[in-house]
Amino acid sequence: MSDAEVRAVLEHKRSDLLERIAGISAAPTDSGGISFGKRVGDGTSIAVERLAQVAAHDQLLEQLADVDRALAKLDAGTYGTCDVCGGPVPEGRLEVHPWATRCVACAEA
Repeated sequence: MSDAEVRAVLEHKRSDLLERIAGISAAPTDSGGISFGKRVGDGTSIAVERLAQVAAHDQLLEQLADVDRALAKLDAGTYGTCDVCGGPVPEGRLEVHPWATRCVACAEA
């Protein structure tokens, strides 16, 4: 892919992530308070849902940081270079995950 194509893919991914983050952030969180009653499970489904939203939000923020890092590398002329070892990130990896900033060996370490 050309730099322009990579940038377009990364910017599209960034927009998608921002939209998803906004959707989670805007999700109603007021349930009148969670009250755990005497029965097992009272209030737990709401608590579990909130925990899942927090986890999803955190994961999306991490992905957004990866995309921003890849865009910065593209601007700096270092896109496709591993952040850890300085070696090349394989083209196949970049085609699958254009926001990858580490080679396979360093990503698995």
